Amino acid sequence: MEVDQRIVIPGDVIDVNTESTIVLGPGLRQEGDDVVVIKAGILCHLEAGNRYWIESNQKRYIASTGESVIGTVIAKLGEYFRLDIGTAHSAVLPVLAFEGATKRNRPNLALHSLVYCRVSMANPDMEPELECVNPRTSKADGFGELVNGYVFKCSLGLCRRLLNPNTPILTLLGEHFPFEIAVGMNGRVWVKAEEVQTTILISNAIQNSEYLSAEECKQMVEGLVNKL
Repeated sequence: MEVDQRIVIPGDVIDVNTESTIVLGPGLRQEGDDVVVIKAGILCHLEAGNRYWIESNQKRYIASTGESVIGTVIAKLGEYFRLDIGTAHSAVLPVLAFEGATKRNRPNLALHSLVYCRVSMANPDMEPELECVNPRTSKADGFGELVNGYVFKCSLGLCRRLLNPNTPILTLLGEHFPFEIAVGMNGRVWVKAEEVQTTILISNAIQNSEYLSAEECKQMVEGLVNKL
């Protein structure tokens, strides 16, 4: 990943080659032939897929198409579930937006269930729409109900860093503890380990790692392992 070390603010025009295919992420919007910044932060560019987005930290999550989120079921209606994903308005999850779901074979999610899903449609004037399938494969690919485990809230910036395959804290924890994790771009992280004590330890370590360097993360994990 390449990071342009200049801070951009809303209204700035990003110099990109619009003749080639580009993918715009959070914080950017296309207006005619120009790519305009709509959120203050640091410009990031990923060569794979020619993707651009703005790296920033904010308190309220704003839904964006294609992002993975963790939601809580707050209502069950005829053709869809209503989920709280931390946005200004609740999101809609159709009952048929699951792998293998039909009108006769519907998922049965209880109230307050945790669901790992993908934002299929996000519009400022409409409620976000969710799905629990990968649109490329039509398979669940990890999406669906999250059973047991523990969920905690953290900053949106930390969630984005946890999704980086090379993030040090998850690599270090994985060397000592077997665990499952689901990271939502909406500031929610779900962790499940074999024991409750281990689950809490991993959750606390992840939250404490937000402002630590790789070496400091290593020292923290080693200290936690020695205390067990």
